[in-house]
Amino acid sequence: MNLRTLVAPLGFATILTLWPSAAQADTSTWYEVGGQITGIDQQAFPFRSPYAGPNSFQSSYQNAATHTYTLFLGIRPLNDLEFYLNPEMARGYGLGGAVGLAGFTNGDVIRQGGFNLSEAPYLARAFIRYDLPLGSGRVSVPAGENVIPGEKAASCLRLTAGKLGTNDLFDVNGYANSTRVQFANWAFITDPAYDYAADTRGYSIGAALEWIHPTWTLRAGSFMMPALANGPDLDPDLANARGDQVELETQARLGPAEPATVRLLGYMNHAHMGNYAQSVATAPPWQAPDITKTERVGAIKYGAALNVEQPLADGGNTGVWARLGWDDGQTESFAYTEADQAFSVGAQVSGARWSRGGDRLGLALGVNGLAASHIAYLKAGGIGFMLGDGQLNYGPETIVEAFYAWQLPWNLTLSPDVQWIANPGYNLDRGPATVLGVRLHAEI
Repeated sequence: MNLRTLVAPLGFATILTLWPSAAQADTSTWYEVGGQITGIDQQAFPFRSPYAGPNSFQSSYQNAATHTYTLFLGIRPLNDLEFYLNPEMARGYGLGGAVGLAGFTNGDVIRQGGFNLSEAPYLARAFIRYDLPLGSGRVSVPAGENVIPGEKAASCLRLTAGKLGTNDLFDVNGYANSTRVQFANWAFITDPAYDYAADTRGYSIGAALEWIHPTWTLRAGSFMMPALANGPDLDPDLANARGDQVELETQARLGPAEPATVRLLGYMNHAHMGNYAQSVATAPPWQAPDITKTERVGAIKYGAALNVEQPLADGGNTGVWARLGWDDGQTESFAYTEADQAFSVGAQVSGARWSRGGDRLGLALGVNGLAASHIAYLKAGGIGFMLGDGQLNYGPETIVEAFYAWQLPWNLTLSPDVQWIANPGYNLDRGPATVLGVRLHAEI
């Protein structure tokens, strides 16, 4: 483990964390000034691999590190109107070029994909949030990333519009959502079968409207799709290139503990996408199928997801969660990763159980799957933006991850992490792969 590559860029973190953090701000404040710095270092060990293709997860020993830096800037000029800006910088690379797995090991990776993205700062988010109160009731909202603390309407219509992540609003989960403080694997930070609209860096431009009630929320949103699969540029043809989603979030009492939060999501993507079955059927006998040959304007991909989180104890810091996702499996995976079915389940335990109230222990299991036409495409030697071993002996990709978040002074968190991946890239002939990691996170 090359700790030097992880710690060196964070050498100034202890100085920055002496600033008052957003979490320490007074609840009457009208602005937010905060930030985060995260370094993740991972190493993968050699595993069985009788063959490999252009998009295979590398089977030899490898080490890679990433560093991300984000500023959270916000202002509330009116009681229910807020503006946010998030300048960001992402540096480093993922293991093996960040390909070969549906559940990739590092959610902070910016997958280059031949696009040679700059490591210079960029604007990750620039959006407004406006609440139209539907009653006189108010609730207290604590500080957070892109959340100015204060009193907000208990019932309202909320408009969020601008540049942000589609998954900032949809398929969120209190225990499995942030690669910077929770699980690192893509399979656990968002439903892998939710091919949500995003560019290579994970952001899009669009708008969402939420009808918020004290016990439920109904939200709908539309965001721009990339012009190329997992590409850096968004397609301006909104009539034929957009991701639409609707989600119902409600409370349900599933046992003697406090109510669970249940989210039911449906989405439909429109983009310049190809079709797996057509690609196989039209490929010459001497050539591997090429999904880009069947791409057409306005192709449709759709899916659904169920997302549950159940607090158990310690003020919600101990709890369990699960996700279940599905997409049609016929149309090209285009934005997030290559998965057509996904199931994940996990738990978080508060360190209060052993007199370490700020610590967290997390454990998760994920199983990703492909539809028949997607399997046939890869088996025939087809290449996707994440996968392509040249051939395929199909089996579900199974991932186990465990981490321990150790809270240190000065808003620092050190998290060792271990991941075990059976059938990497859905291939029974390869693996299993083992990845050890360590993460250092600073909140400013």
